[in-house]
Amino acid sequence: MKPPSPRPVLVTGGAGYVGCVLVRKLLEAGYPVTVYDLMLFGDAGLPTHAALRVVKGDIRDLPTLAAAVRGAHSVIHLACISNDPSFELDPVLGKSINYDSFEPLVRTCKAGGVRRFIYASTSSVYGVSDAPDVTEEHPLVPLTDYNKYKGLCEPILLRYQSPDFTTVILRPATVCGPSPRMRFDLTVNILTNHAVNRRVITVFGGTQRRPNIHIEDIAELYVKLLEYPDGLIAGETFNAGYQNHTVGELAHLVRQVVEQEMPQPAPIQIQTSPTDDLRSYHVSSRKIAERLGYVPARTIEDAVRDLCRAFTAGRFPDSLTDERYFNVKAVKRMTPTLLMEPVGS
Repeated sequence: MKPPSPRPVLVTGGAGYVGCVLVRKLLEAGYPVTVYDLMLFGDAGLPTHAALRVVKGDIRDLPTLAAAVRGAHSVIHLACISNDPSFELDPVLGKSINYDSFEPLVRTCKAGGVRRFIYASTSSVYGVSDAPDVTEEHPLVPLTDYNKYKGLCEPILLRYQSPDFTTVILRPATVCGPSPRMRFDLTVNILTNHAVNRRVITVFGGTQRRPNIHIEDIAELYVKLLEYPDGLIAGETFNAGYQNHTVGELAHLVRQVVEQEMPQPAPIQIQTSPTDDLRSYHVSSRKIAERLGYVPARTIEDAVRDLCRAFTAGRFPDSLTDERYFNVKAVKRMTPTLLMEPVGS
């Protein structure tokens, strides 16, 4: 018996750092894909494909969203003002996109016939914890508004869980590795960029514990979440991490791999500076391994190697200065436009 064809998927934020990698994997798996994105960074990272539709739209614009979501079986919600510095540029704007728009978006998707909704939360909702393994039941103690509002969306989504609307929440670790829409404002990517292009790694703090996951692994996980039976994931929350290291350990790991991949010029130095970023937690991904059988296939070392090879191939020119690689710079440039975007009701 021939298996059913993959059903249409809408990806909000599909032109972003993770979205660009995810969209390729969805297309390779045979899914018709609609990308719904504000295009703060353009759409150059997206492939040209007969099964791909790209809609430039604001998730606060409900009529445009409703039209885009029509016919979609599943939604993967990645869109947000991402990372603390970008959110803090304009907290009112950040709240309007990351939190105020969330329930109207979920309601619009459910009313539009969507059957599965996957929400990308964040492991940073845990804030600071001394627990040896932070599980999904751990209290959420966010340190910033960005983390707080990502977490506050979770119970909203779960209220919409029903037999005809499967909801699942993913709390990903910090993502690392190359993407067609590259970010050099994420820990491992920052350290690798500086190691390659400055031959000096600056560590801010160093004792904070952080989980990380390779971008290819997290993208593959989103595809898998489209395929699991409803009963395995309905109303569930899953951590999605892999290796947990202190920031100082990450710096030494990055130096080792970069010196192997790019041995010239001189050895890479590591310098330490103080920081006010106190987020520290050791995330357990046991639940997703036991319930879904999911274990990442790649390591942080693989991400650093992949980045080194991308640098060698010339994929990221001006990586220390070009604003397209840094979310906060692009959001700052676009804030007046974002404030004027139409908000549906």
